[in-house]
Amino acid sequence: MDLELDRKNVLRASERAADSDRLLRAIERIDSLNNEDPKKVTIGGETIGYELHFSRLLLAKVFSIEPNASEACLLAARGQHLCRWESPRSSYPEGRAGYLKWRSDLKRFHADKMAEVLESEGYERETMDRVRAINLKKDLRGNTEAQVTEDALCLVFLESQFAEFRLKTSEEKMVSILKKTWGKMSDRGRAAALSLSLGEEEARLIELALKGG
Repeated sequence: MDLELDRKNVLRASERAADSDRLLRAIERIDSLNNEDPKKVTIGGETIGYELHFSRLLLAKVFSIEPNASEACLLAARGQHLCRWESPRSSYPEGRAGYLKWRSDLKRFHADKMAEVLESEGYERETMDRVRAINLKKDLRGNTEAQVTEDALCLVFLESQFAEFRLKTSEEKMVSILKKTWGKMSDRGRAAALSLSLGEEEARLIELALKGG
């Protein structure tokens, strides 16, 4: 994610806010926390925490899906994976039960972290509750803001993580993951996914998943 493009996205988000300065402070705090991620990436000569990079990608993808996204939706996207490294998968038992417990707890962890940031910047309860519902992925089919964010998460995975992830994942498991990813997306998200410029092998696996394996 180009830094200049991200700056434009943040400015664009501030223009949609009830209090632009407050939103900018909240994003600055989110970014500062995510930049503490011990996993680093270098983008355009800038070395940053991976979760900061991810949050930039996610905000951009939300805008690409929903240009008129609400302040709550944009805040939730920026902080969807806030401080994720502090709750690693390795801290839970191996196996499916441990994985599901980790995923469930992780959503609450992120939502609680976001609530701390928003409260410290003086956000009202209504906005905090909306952001929390998005972070918790509550009622995807009934909550448009949560669905937009989920679509964006799936698209960032497909566009930015899929190619590397498939190299360490069996084809059978990868196809299963893609089926689940597809099931999380709205029709709008699926249309966007089909328009992505993916590698030949990634496109083949998606086609396999959509055909039912």
